[in-house]
Amino acid sequence: MFSYEDYRTIINIIKSTGSQANYREAVKRDKFIIMRHDVEYSVERAYNLSKVEDSMDFSATYFFQWTNNAYNILSRKNMDMVKDMHERGHVIGLHYALNGMTDMEQVKKQIKKEIEILSGMFGFQVDTFSVHRPSKDILRENIKFPEILNAYQDDFFTFAENVTAETPVAVKYLSDANHIWRYGYPDEKNILSHDKVQILVHPFAWTKEGYDNFDNYKSLVTEKEKELIDSIDGECKDFIEYKDWFLQHAVL
Repeated sequence: MFSYEDYRTIINIIKSTGSQANYREAVKRDKFIIMRHDVEYSVERAYNLSKVEDSMDFSATYFFQWTNNAYNILSRKNMDMVKDMHERGHVIGLHYALNGMTDMEQVKKQIKKEIEILSGMFGFQVDTFSVHRPSKDILRENIKFPEILNAYQDDFFTFAENVTAETPVAVKYLSDANHIWRYGYPDEKNILSHDKVQILVHPFAWTKEGYDNFDNYKSLVTEKEKELIDSIDGECKDFIEYKDWFLQHAVL
């Protein structure tokens, strides 16, 4: 259920409807299907998934975190990948992490600040955001800005206190959080039976092989460990004599 081949099946269903849209397009439509990606641990996996989409003439919205311990969005390598994704037609947005902040006015100021920073660093306008692990207070707030779109504003998301797969909603929301499709799988039934659909796919969970949850984390940790080894090797001349040992003892 989490292989590139499975993902291609989902894309084909979306394309068959003619309702594919990004947030800027969807806000003007009575029918839409938004494909959204929150990037949690690996820019490279997001980049690879965007290549799968490119092969099918499909684009999506990718939200990247500014404050994330797993990746540095402003590293040269990551910036190059993000800029390339943007140039290929994918929408780049901010994945805003609350980091314990609860004051809504401060949250709004920080979102604007981080969007301004990312726009300046990338050299193109970032005007869309999603909130990382949004609290119910955030969802109830229904944050809206004049020129910035929120993936959780009521145009794209229906908030309910105790939502289930059967809860009546104006916008059907499907998410693969925790390697589980909690609100229904994005098959023909769930996609075609609603006029408005938002699908959240986390790129780190998807690979060519389609691992289960444990093996996916295992492969992700191995990738990140090798990434760290390469980063140290690129910075420290004396590391070369140790590099092979660390590669041989990387998590397998």
